[in-house]
Amino acid sequence: MTRDVVRDEATLDALTVSDLTVRYGAVTALDSVSLRVPRGAVTAVLGANGAGKTTLLRTISALHPPVSGHIRMGEVDLVGASPESMSRRGLSHVPEGRGVIVELTVEENLRLGALGRNTSAAAVGIDRVLTMFPALAERRASTAHTLSGGERQMLVIGRALMATPTILLLDEPSLGLAPRVVAQIFQTLRDSVDADGLTVVLVEQNARSALSIAEHAVVLSLGTVAREGPAADLVGDEELRHAYLGF
Repeated sequence: MTRDVVRDEATLDALTVSDLTVRYGAVTALDSVSLRVPRGAVTAVLGANGAGKTTLLRTISALHPPVSGHIRMGEVDLVGASPESMSRRGLSHVPEGRGVIVELTVEENLRLGALGRNTSAAAVGIDRVLTMFPALAERRASTAHTLSGGERQMLVIGRALMATPTILLLDEPSLGLAPRVVAQIFQTLRDSVDADGLTVVLVEQNARSALSIAEHAVVLSLGTVAREGPAADLVGDEELRHAYLGF
C-alpha cells in the first residue's frame, strides 16, 4: 500500500535537487533536473535504462560532479563536497552490484560499516542489523562467498546501516532477486523508515514493488523529470504507468 506524505510548516525535505545538469563527455545524462526528497519517507526514482537514475545517485553522493545546479541537505549545498564527507553528513550509498568482501564473514563485513564508531556502538549496530535480517543472523560466522544473492544484498544494506545514516541511497536492490526476497528486503526498509525516521531514495526498475512502499516518486525519462508527486498518484495514473513504468 502506498502512503501519502503529511507535510506542514515544520516538515523539511531531506534533500532538494535544483536545476541539476550532469554530463559524461558530450553526453548529457541529467538535464536541469529538479526534485525533492521528503524526510523520513521512501522516494522511488523510476524510469527505463538510460533515464539517469544511477547518475542521479552518483551525483548526490559526490561520486560524479555536476556541470551546474544544486543539491541541498537542509541549508547545506553538497555540490563540491568530497565522497568521503558524505558519511559524516549522514548519507550512505549502496550502489548496484552487492559489493561484499567475499573473504570476510558476515559479521566482519558489517564491522567495516562501523569504522570510526566505538566497540559498544558497533556491537549494538550489528545486533540491530541481524534482527532486521534474520537470514544474516543465521549466517553470522559464514564467509560472504557462501551467501545467496539475496543474502548479499541484505548484507550490503546492513553494512550501510551500520553507519547510522539519516539518508540511504539504494541503486536497484531488487536486480536479479526472487520476488519473495525482494518483498522481504523492501518490507525491512519500510519498517526502518517507519520505526527510525530513515529517509530512503530507492532507484528501481521494478516500479510496482518500489511504489508499494514509497510515499513519493520521481519518474525520469532521458535525463529529465517526466513526473514527480505522491506515489499513490502515479499508481493511479494508467497512462503514465503504461508510458514509463511498464505495468
